[in-house]
Amino acid sequence: MAFLHESHEQDSVVIPVPPERNCFLDVTDSSDIEEGILDDLELNPFDGLPYSSRFYNLLRQREELPIWKMKYAFVESLLHNQIVVVSGGAKSGKSSQIPQWCAEYCLSVHYQHGVVVCTQVQKQAAAWLAMRVADEMDVNIGHEVGYVVPLENCCTNETILRYCTDDMLLREMMSNTLLSGYGVVIIDEVYQRSVSTDVLLGLLKDIVVSRPELKVVIITSPDLSSKLVSYYGNVPVIEVAHTYSVEVVYSSGIQRDYFFSAVRLLFEIHHTKEKGDIVVFLACEQEIKRAYELIKHEGSHINPDLGELVPIPLYPHQNTLEPLPCEGEDRGCKDHKRKVVLTTSFGESLIWMSNIYFVIDVGVERRKVYNARIRAESLVMQPVSKARAEMRKQILGSSPSGKMFCLYTEEFTQNEMKTFLPAKIKESNLTSMVLFLKRMDIAGLGRCEFINRPDPESLMQALEDLDYLAALDDDGNLSEYGIIMSEFPLDPQLSKSILAACEFDCVDEMLTLAAMVTAPNCFMDPSPGAEEADTTHRTKFLHSDGDHFTLIQIYKEYEHIKKNRRRQYDIEKWCQDYFLNLTALETAQVIRTELLDIMKRIELPISEPAFGSEENVQNIKKSLLSGYFMQIARDVDGLGNYIMLTHKQVAQLHPFSGYCNSHKIPEWVLFHEFSVSDKSCIRITSEISPDLFVQFAPQYYFSNLPPSESKEILQKALDYASPTFQRHQEEDVYDDYAASSAEQRCIIQ
Repeated sequence: MAFLHESHEQDSVVIPVPPERNCFLDVTDSSDIEEGILDDLELNPFDGLPYSSRFYNLLRQREELPIWKMKYAFVESLLHNQIVVVSGGAKSGKSSQIPQWCAEYCLSVHYQHGVVVCTQVQKQAAAWLAMRVADEMDVNIGHEVGYVVPLENCCTNETILRYCTDDMLLREMMSNTLLSGYGVVIIDEVYQRSVSTDVLLGLLKDIVVSRPELKVVIITSPDLSSKLVSYYGNVPVIEVAHTYSVEVVYSSGIQRDYFFSAVRLLFEIHHTKEKGDIVVFLACEQEIKRAYELIKHEGSHINPDLGELVPIPLYPHQNTLEPLPCEGEDRGCKDHKRKVVLTTSFGESLIWMSNIYFVIDVGVERRKVYNARIRAESLVMQPVSKARAEMRKQILGSSPSGKMFCLYTEEFTQNEMKTFLPAKIKESNLTSMVLFLKRMDIAGLGRCEFINRPDPESLMQALEDLDYLAALDDDGNLSEYGIIMSEFPLDPQLSKSILAACEFDCVDEMLTLAAMVTAPNCFMDPSPGAEEADTTHRTKFLHSDGDHFTLIQIYKEYEHIKKNRRRQYDIEKWCQDYFLNLTALETAQVIRTELLDIMKRIELPISEPAFGSEENVQNIKKSLLSGYFMQIARDVDGLGNYIMLTHKQVAQLHPFSGYCNSHKIPEWVLFHEFSVSDKSCIRITSEISPDLFVQFAPQYYFSNLPPSESKEILQKALDYASPTFQRHQEEDVYDDYAASSAEQRCIIQ
């Protein structure tokens, strides 16, 4: 591919630390302030108001951070270099202090080159850091400091420091290719190696050439710094020393059940009456929920003299913004409370509590790995990396007697743990990434030199899928359809289905469906003993034509309840009665609003609601097939054993499927997602007919399918079909409409 190139390694430059500090702004150190005496005339340069006493209190705390000793070195590097790498461990303060110093730099040059943006991988980190930094800078959140995350924009035109997720900055580049509004771009949490982060790192190599005035700061862990310095070519690196004394206790043998070993150990720690909070790193988010319920249940039987155990579930990949666990909330309480933070990999950067004295690490994680050949994600249990294990030690920070309990042997660390796990760009579906890079190629920025080359098979599959979806023209460039598809923050297949819905007059329903499948799962696991009630209540929403229609029906009922019942209590009770996730439904509503705004912005037609009619059902299926013709399966034995049309992988219906409750086993289904885990399953399925498939699947896709009994059945349906249906009608459906207005609607600014 044209946008793939290898990088070349060069030597790094380490900046020495001068004895004197020099800053962009003359901000008085707390050591120069007499206790209780503040200069009322000292003004905050960011908002022109006098500093509050809280500013000076927080300044004292900031000066204790390990990163603070490197302020002068960082300032000098930023002044004299275009790219600076900052290397440091967890809890060193780099994610909160570096952006503030960059804001001081932009202020010192009067924002002539722009403001500051700092990326995060997780939306919780972006929001929490913005609130924390606004407090430290003594300014208002949402004004001088803000954040932009999926479905929420807490910024104004006057915001001088914004935190955002890496994928949101990529979407901003679609209309602002060179990031011209920013004077400093900070890429944080590089060690997590998300797909969006790797794409940003690659594109910035070209952007800095086009914008010599732009400053780029890369914040990473020590183990990755040398690779990044070589990648960008002889750039300075600021190394943050992190002095901590941690007692590491390894297990004497392999734990048969690491989960219960971890839970048992935290109770043993609690019974010792040693002070300090606990962090437990588990393998997956399902284990967080199990541990939370166990602690809640067993904690009620603990001797009150030991104090209360307060479990805090921390889900790194959740879509909702939960309050940050912090100190001080229990002050004044008579009884001692010990917090137990339950999290998984990628939760390290979200833990900012300072009273942590114990870390329990199970040493393994359940990781999603995409298989391009079968177009499915597999859940793989594997050891965490040595770099991540080291970061978990740093969670203890400056705790004088911190202990880390590793539920694995020291030999396991040396022999089984890799230094780094593969970057996500090597383990993910790359279709959306390739679509984005094709969009950037229109603006002359599609060439992307990755730190690690993506898997060639995944790239070829992504290009093939985009070609099948008519997102590419004959020359391999983005087509008019592809340009419109790239406007939506969705999977390309879902974007194509929305475009098809414009022709089939079912846009209202397709937007609802797109929101529901993008939001978290709306079905909640019933509590023990309530399984029968769950099954009975869930049948209320079942639609005979499949799960896609069930989701639309649930959302419409939710909207009706919300519109006609004013009290929030009524909505919550309705969700509880039918085992529905209120947060997921609220998220779907926000997503739908955003998608509707995009439709209006690019002037696509929006049909009136018509859900319930037979014609509408058929139109929705046609729209779905236009995007998901590659995700078709056939029941081969009448027992619910489905074989994928594209390969011989076998899967069953997901337990939440309405077909499991209705005892109806359709022969042919279109599915939204296929995952391979302990039990391979297809999720969100709806019945289709072979006739409808051959009508809407591209002929060149059908001809490339491997020989099978399913293909023979489809070929017979094709032979019996009317000649007008013997080729895919997609181009004829869209050509007149797209040719007249697509180019004008989707022009890159």
